[in-house]
Amino acid sequence: MTLDDNGRSSNTQFKRYVGIDYSGAETPTSGLKGLRVYMATSEDEAEEVMPPSGPKRYWTRQAVAHWLLETLSQPTPTIVGIDHGFSFPIRYFEYHQILPDWDVFLRDFRRHWPTDEPHVYVDFVRDGLAGNGAARTGNAKWRRITEQRCKAKSVFHFGCQGSVAKSTHSGIPWLLFLRERLGKDVHFWPFDGLSVPQRRSSIVEAYPALYKHRFPASQEMTGDQHDAYAIAHWLKLADASGELQIALHPDLDPGMQTLARVEGWILGVG
Repeated sequence: MTLDDNGRSSNTQFKRYVGIDYSGAETPTSGLKGLRVYMATSEDEAEEVMPPSGPKRYWTRQAVAHWLLETLSQPTPTIVGIDHGFSFPIRYFEYHQILPDWDVFLRDFRRHWPTDEPHVYVDFVRDGLAGNGAARTGNAKWRRITEQRCKAKSVFHFGCQGSVAKSTHSGIPWLLFLRERLGKDVHFWPFDGLSVPQRRSSIVEAYPALYKHRFPASQEMTGDQHDAYAIAHWLKLADASGELQIALHPDLDPGMQTLARVEGWILGVG
């Protein structure tokens, strides 16, 4: 049990719940119909967060990153679930001889896959027109342990329905952007450990397929909107019910916990 700002008892750890259905299409400054953001609070149901006013009708990846930076810089404990891979299988680290450390991985990946730079498509890096993706490729047969357990596709599985490869390869540099600016003020789960300190905000990897079947979509919602809504709504309900704490502490032996701090883990996978 925690105390709220007025000293009253509270059964929830967080006060805001953000769900992001990501998109790896086009450039980081392109407005993307598939990039959706929903947020719930302790008092209010999940509602769509619209992009800042301007020429873009839809969110850009750059705008989402800056919105998260502003939101997570506030003292309100917030948990953010993002629908893309946060790291790669341990086989990738071994193959490319990268130290099994997430911060080392983020910086190394960004050097080779600068997908946060203006005018850069993921496909530009894949085709050798930007960055040096050829030096940091993976195999679609390589899957993280968490992906194996929930039967999710590999982060290297491009060009198939339900693929998160483009989202992952375009989203990881923005995790580095947030990591460098927010530091230890935000807990990147599980890389900073399975236990999120009280009053600390957290960013987690979410997989809408695990939660969205519980919440029927309205006729007005697109699939991307429903995915983002489901993440935010589930986080809110799970925090109130205690299910979130169970999800944040999957039953992993010490060796698996160490591996999860390198490969990452999808919230809700046992």
